[in-house]
Amino acid sequence: MLVVETIAKIRRAHFVHGKAIKAISRELKVSRKVVRKILRSGETAFAYERRVQPMPKIGPWRDELDRLLATNAARSSRERLTLVRVFEELRGLGYAGGYDAVRRYAASWRRRESAAAASAFVPLSFAPGETYQFDWSHEIVLIGGVTVTVKVAHLRLCHSRMLFVRAYPRETQEMVFDAHDRAFAFFKGACTRGVYDNMKTAVDAIFTGRERRYNRRFQQMCGHYLVEPVACTPAAGWEKGQVENQVGVVRRRFFAPRVRVKSYSELNAWLLDRCVAWAKAQPHPEAREKTIWEMFEAERPSLVPYRGPFDGFHAVPAAVSKTCLVRFDNNKYSVAAGAVGRPVEIRAYADRVELRQDGRIVGAHARAFGRGETVYDPWHYVPVLARKPGALRNGAPFKDWVLPASIERTRRKLRAVADDDRQMVDILAAVLTDGLSAVEAACAEALAEGVCSADVILNILARRRDPAPPMTIMTPEALRLASEPVADCARYDSLRRAL
Repeated sequence: MLVVETIAKIRRAHFVHGKAIKAISRELKVSRKVVRKILRSGETAFAYERRVQPMPKIGPWRDELDRLLATNAARSSRERLTLVRVFEELRGLGYAGGYDAVRRYAASWRRRESAAAASAFVPLSFAPGETYQFDWSHEIVLIGGVTVTVKVAHLRLCHSRMLFVRAYPRETQEMVFDAHDRAFAFFKGACTRGVYDNMKTAVDAIFTGRERRYNRRFQQMCGHYLVEPVACTPAAGWEKGQVENQVGVVRRRFFAPRVRVKSYSELNAWLLDRCVAWAKAQPHPEAREKTIWEMFEAERPSLVPYRGPFDGFHAVPAAVSKTCLVRFDNNKYSVAAGAVGRPVEIRAYADRVELRQDGRIVGAHARAFGRGETVYDPWHYVPVLARKPGALRNGAPFKDWVLPASIERTRRKLRAVADDDRQMVDILAAVLTDGLSAVEAACAEALAEGVCSADVILNILARRRDPAPPMTIMTPEALRLASEPVADCARYDSLRRAL
């Protein structure tokens, strides 16, 4: 095969230096026929392609080999045979050729199949306020010096391409609710339609075509924000290609190099700032003269107005142990002592946990995302201390309990008394009826008088609780008598005479 350098030398020798074909052939050791072909064709490169590929051995077995290759391609990746195994099966049917011919034919078969399966797509266009797309991604960050894989919620307005990104420790339903509420609050509105993949937190069952059975709580959220949910075809990520593309952009622009923060709050505040900065600097892919932020500002009036926060909790029933604890998500949370013995409903939010019994809250805590953690509220155990005051000293809920300054000073002074635990329990029990601020003020008054006793503090609370007797009402001058009546006992004497 002629290389392009030789072809270039032949063309220069003839057209520039005016050499004859015979001289060029003698100088470059190329036949005159080849030189003549190059000069007459005007081509600068030649490639030989065999028009008909003879397959003397594999030709009669082509249909059988096509069937074996198609059957093998239809298998799952775990069960798919190697090409050597396919060759062995074909040889078992009577094929007498070599493996190399099978390998070359299989490579050409794969190229034909991939060309036939190549998909073409139609570019999509969305009206303002029409559609948004939602998806999750997993990113690696450093939080408090610890490497953590965070779950990042992505929401994208399809018309303006405005993005919203927020990181969470979990990919659960309450996180989905929180991400939507914060995104719609940031956008100051929602679109009329939302596009999702078939995530379990939204879709309970997939039927033929577009029909889905959505999760009841997910439907409640969509109904609250007036959004129509649309689920993609399984394994068809191109149906929400904008947010799929956003995942890659955010990974390259926001999370590389690896982000170092102290908490999730700091990370999410930083992500929101990056979203705004990126939108203000990035030109819109269709309206290149405008930025994404400018297109977003123009789209805002077309959004469905923000309806306020959705009560986005995930509810599960749970039993209360005798130690006033409820287990949820591999952690334990305390409840009020009066809730022991009956089941409670756990309402898990993205950042907190509420525990309810008969419609009233019996416990509320910041949510823990570790494993094996126990979250106490010491006030839940104060009623138990009335029967077991000694537990105040060594009880796990009371370790490192930070009390208001006046109550803490009272506690330290009572340590010199024999029944300090009993007196302190009486003071703490008063908080349940009089309130923390009232008990703190009573302790401060007792300390100011130089007295430290539960009886004195309870007496102060009782005096403040019961109103003082009313003051004597003074008679106004306008109601005073001009001449006061004079007592006349003679009237009674006249009555006695009558008897």
